Amino acid sequence: MDSPATPPKDDRLTLISIAALACILQDLLHEGLGHGLTAWLSGAHTLTISTVALQSDLSTRWISANGTLVNLFFGAIFWLLLRNPKRNSPATCYFLTLALAGNLFTGTGYFLFSGIAGFGDWNAVIHGLHPQWMWRLGLVLLGVPTYFASMLLVGRKLQAFSRPNVDPRRIRRLSWTPYFTDGILAGLAGLLNPAGLFYVIASALPSTLGANAGLLSLPSMMRKWRQPNAPADTIRRSPAWIAVGAIASLLFIFVLGRGLSWSR
Repeated sequence: MDSPATPPKDDRLTLISIAALACILQDLLHEGLGHGLTAWLSGAHTLTISTVALQSDLSTRWISANGTLVNLFFGAIFWLLLRNPKRNSPATCYFLTLALAGNLFTGTGYFLFSGIAGFGDWNAVIHGLHPQWMWRLGLVLLGVPTYFASMLLVGRKLQAFSRPNVDPRRIRRLSWTPYFTDGILAGLAGLLNPAGLFYVIASALPSTLGANAGLLSLPSMMRKWRQPNAPADTIRRSPAWIAVGAIASLLFIFVLGRGLSWSR
């Protein structure tokens, strides 16, 4: 075990693999379980699900809203799973923390994104409702406090990796690694999207980089917090996490990135 004065030597490749898996899970929940399953149960006859968007012959407010609602629901589940982090290994705790962050940041971030940009899922939810400016303002007013609350929740869970006399750059690495991993993964998968480059620029990258922006701010926010006294745990190299992360990333980019279609 590392001594308190020794900076934890987290394995970077394992961190990247865990971050990729958390990103993929969040996207599958949003597009697949949220939008896709809702559209199928609502009676859609054709569906194409990709890493960027759902395309179907049926469009309803419920279908548009359910991607976000599913993310928020699973965010609550991951928060509950982290109530007793001692039950899990450091790598598992890190995965659950990133899964919590991805789902909460995407869920609450979509309110802000649609309210400000006038694009995305919640713009479709409020489409046709008047006055539009009031509905968009309402989304922003909902998004600001819920996103900030999500940052506090994620920060408190990430704080388990921050200890006195430990390299202060550790939290920055643990926060920034998933941010850039998610952006690269979403960009590569989006380039193969059948809907074209527009959705990469207008949806995939803004929704991923914008929603996860809280990860960039967490290290400076957490610097002011009181630190626990327990010894820090190191995320060591894990061939299992690396192998699963690599396989999942390849499938995410080259299979789901191209889109999966169903019809009935």
